[in-house]
Amino acid sequence: MGKRFVDAAAALTLLIILSPVIGFTALLIKKTMGGPVLFKQLRPGLHEELFFLYKFRTMTDETDEKGDLLPDSLRMTRAGAMIRRWSLDELPQLWNVLKGELSLVGPRPLLVEYLSEYTDEQRLRHTVKPGITGLAQISGRNNLSWEEKFAFDVTYASSRTFMMDMKILWLTFIKVLKREGIDQEGGVQKYKRAPHAEAGR
Repeated sequence: MGKRFVDAAAALTLLIILSPVIGFTALLIKKTMGGPVLFKQLRPGLHEELFFLYKFRTMTDETDEKGDLLPDSLRMTRAGAMIRRWSLDELPQLWNVLKGELSLVGPRPLLVEYLSEYTDEQRLRHTVKPGITGLAQISGRNNLSWEEKFAFDVTYASSRTFMMDMKILWLTFIKVLKREGIDQEGGVQKYKRAPHAEAGR
C-alpha cells in the first residue's frame, strides 16, 4: 500500500470525522474575527514546487497608524490562541494532503523566502513531500534550533519508513492532547543561517 494512498484515505476519513470540529472552528473565527476564516500562503513542496498551504486564521489584520500590521501578540485573539493551543489551525491542511501537496508526515513546509538561506544538505528536506507533522515536531517542536530541526528533516528524508511514520503520527497525537511545545507564533519567525537562530513551528 503506497504512502500516497494511505495519506489520501486517512485525510478523507479525518475530514469526515472531524467535520463538526472544522465547522465549529470556522464559525468561531467568523464570529470573533469576521471573514475570511482561512489563511493561505505559498510554501515550497516536493522538489521546491510551490503550493498554497491552508490554515485557519488565528489573528486579525489590525494595523497601526502607518498602515503596518501590529505585532502578532497584539493581533492574536482569545479564540485564535485557543485554536492554536489545540493545533486546530492545522486542520485545513488535510485538504492539502487530499490534493497530494502534503503528506501526513514529512518536513514542515516553511516560507518561500527561506529557500535562499538553506545549505545544500538542508535542501535535502525537499526531496520528500512536506507534511503536517514530522520527526522534528515530535523531537522538540519549538524548542529546537533551526539547525537541529533541519538535521531531523534530513534524517527523515534519508531513512523514512512506514513504521517511522506511524510512530510520528502517534507521538504527535499524544503531544497535541498534552498541548506540549505549541508555539503561539505559528512558525513564521524569520530564519537566517546563524549559529543561534531559533526555530518556529
